[in-house]
Amino acid sequence: MTTDTSRCIGAGMCVLTVPEVFDQSEEDGTVVLLDETPPPELHAAVRRAERLCPSGAISVRDPDERDPDTS
Repeated sequence: MTTDTSRCIGAGMCVLTVPEVFDQSEEDGTVVLLDETPPPELHAAVRRAERLCPSGAISVRDPDERDPDTS
């Protein structure tokens, strides 16, 4: 999972959806990733946060997917 603070508009939907994984910077309100590899019980909530993000700043990849930069 990755977050792109340059795309983030500080809407906070991610934090509202799964605060165990996301927070917001006190400086500018952009997304702060607290846990790059959340436990399986949070996966559905993380996917929901990805869908709800109005700026598309959250990108979730399945663990089985290969990183195109390392293939």
